[in-house]
Amino acid sequence: MLRSHPPPTAHGGTRPASPPRPGASPQPGAAAPGAGTRRRGAAEKLFLAGDSAVHRLPAQCKIVALLGFVLLVVATPREAMWAFGGYALLLAAVAAAARVPPGFVLRRMLVEVPFVAFALLLPLLAEGPRISAFGLSLSESGLWSAWNILAKATLGVVASVLLAATTDVRQLLLGLERLRLPPLLVQIASFMIRYLDVVADELRRMRIARESRGFTARGPRHWGVLARTAGALFIRCYERGERVHLAMLSRGYRGAMPVLHHAGAGAAAWTRAAALPAAALVLCLLAWTTR
Repeated sequence: MLRSHPPPTAHGGTRPASPPRPGASPQPGAAAPGAGTRRRGAAEKLFLAGDSAVHRLPAQCKIVALLGFVLLVVATPREAMWAFGGYALLLAAVAAAARVPPGFVLRRMLVEVPFVAFALLLPLLAEGPRISAFGLSLSESGLWSAWNILAKATLGVVASVLLAATTDVRQLLLGLERLRLPPLLVQIASFMIRYLDVVADELRRMRIARESRGFTARGPRHWGVLARTAGALFIRCYERGERVHLAMLSRGYRGAMPVLHHAGAGAAAWTRAAALPAAALVLCLLAWTTR
């Protein structure tokens, strides 16, 4: 059996290798303990760091502005197609002011794909008078319904993406709390966001453990194994929740999370945030008056 020998000294002897000095820098090319970047969670990937005027607005102002904008978009008659073009220009102006790239928004609009698929089926399945286009018999009411869903859903998704891109998740939760949302709901949302990635990592480790033992789900006969995996994951999540709750109680938790700073919103911030819904209100009123 081969054994490694200590390095030779100047006199031809050997000396034991000395341990590294405390606080000494690692050798070039050596990885420092704990080195590496923290993986961003799913919610954090929606945020685009910046210092624009939109980023600096308080979260509660942006939430109210988004809600007002979406309600006005929904209230707009579907026949006023020009109004929806105006809404799109307003959102484009907000994206430009926030310096959010168009590609960033488009990649995060994939969540709308199920709604698009549903809308595309409406002209084929709806009843009523029909027209022929592209060799297909399409329902007129189905076409209007598809346009209504696509236009309003797309504008709502883009507005939500811009809110998430310009507001950190923690600030969003604080904004909801400042808008007097029940604190319990805010805490549930906070823990859901915090532990969603933890649960996903747990599921990934369980999947790797199954695959390392040669398991691959190929059909209904393997659904039992997947069901047992889901049950084991539920038990682990429940036990983790109990441990987290006990840890919180031991640190003085009494039903409310501590707030480190109370950053309110002044009149100037509310005025700037009201620019978007105010412009949308003008378009909505024009759409109804010119209908």
